[in-house]
Amino acid sequence: MQYVPFGKHGFNVSRLGFGCMRLPTKKDGDRDVIDRDRAIGMIRHGIDGGISYVDTAYPYHGGESETVVGLALKDGYRERVTLTTKLPCWAVNEEKDMNRLLDEQLKKLDVPYLDFYLLHAMDKSRLEKMQAFHYKDFFKQAVKDGRVRHPGFSFHDDHDTFLRILHDYDDWGMAQIQFNYLDDEDQAGEAGLREAGKCGVPIVVMEPLRGGALATPPQNVKELMDRNPRKRSAVEWAFAYIADYPEVATILSGMSTPEQLDDNLRIFDTLTVGGMTDADRAFAKELKKAYLSRMPIKCTGCRYCQPCPQNVHIPDIFYGYNQSRMFDQQSRFLNNYRGQIERGFDASKCVQCGACEAACPQHLPIIEWLQTIDREYHETVK
Repeated sequence: MQYVPFGKHGFNVSRLGFGCMRLPTKKDGDRDVIDRDRAIGMIRHGIDGGISYVDTAYPYHGGESETVVGLALKDGYRERVTLTTKLPCWAVNEEKDMNRLLDEQLKKLDVPYLDFYLLHAMDKSRLEKMQAFHYKDFFKQAVKDGRVRHPGFSFHDDHDTFLRILHDYDDWGMAQIQFNYLDDEDQAGEAGLREAGKCGVPIVVMEPLRGGALATPPQNVKELMDRNPRKRSAVEWAFAYIADYPEVATILSGMSTPEQLDDNLRIFDTLTVGGMTDADRAFAKELKKAYLSRMPIKCTGCRYCQPCPQNVHIPDIFYGYNQSRMFDQQSRFLNNYRGQIERGFDASKCVQCGACEAACPQHLPIIEWLQTIDREYHETVK
């Protein structure tokens, strides 16, 4: 296992972090619940294999993840790891909720303190909400009374919002962002990652495999990898790309099986900061280009077509369709579009008024694509 300093905090951290959002599960009647024996065994095996960072959150596994992580960290394992969980900002309705939720989470984890406590899934609206509830005062008190060592935030929004949050508080201990070779220009992006580094805020990366999608590439991407002299697996390419960045402290992986864990432990034995050559970096751009070439609709997600007079959620429909084609996963499209239908936002509501096409900077044939997507869905599910 490779280790790096966790920013200026005075301790090192493993490059691989154990994300506890996709622990092994089993059936309990009609519900999927964590298979506790397997999950605890995997977390401990990971720590024995060199992992020193464990990440969980209030809603993971229907609220069960924190409890299971707490059990896994018994018997001396807590002292061997950096432990992170997150404040569910959506559940904060008044200032005192922040303390109540933190205390509830400490109890579930059965620990006296957290190394990092993050504002969860921050975006523009949540920043404004947490500002109104004086989140800085809450963090300062939680640090002072010893319940939290370092405050942080996890993030899902655009680059400008990331910078706004990053510069809103002068005592961030870390920032957690979605980052991989496909998302290097999305959300916080590489530019946000670099800015955090300049501010002395270490980065923890989530979704390095895009929810596992990058682990099973479509044929054209696989052929590229097979021809590369490095002979790395799809998973290795994804992790190596991120590990190259010195701003990144640790890279989270949500591991569901012992096989995934052992493979990741093997990979992270050799990944180093600066380990990508110029040829490797150029190849990562080729991989991204190969994925993007599979997207049939060149929608940039600018949302100029919104709001639609009939409430058709055009960018969301296009995104789900593009993602399914990019990763060769038809179920992504079907699940996404089924959700649009259930909420009444689907393409069948289109009356072909043309307002969207008049507003589209890319001059896309939006109406034609909406008809195609709607027809394809109903032909597939009939």
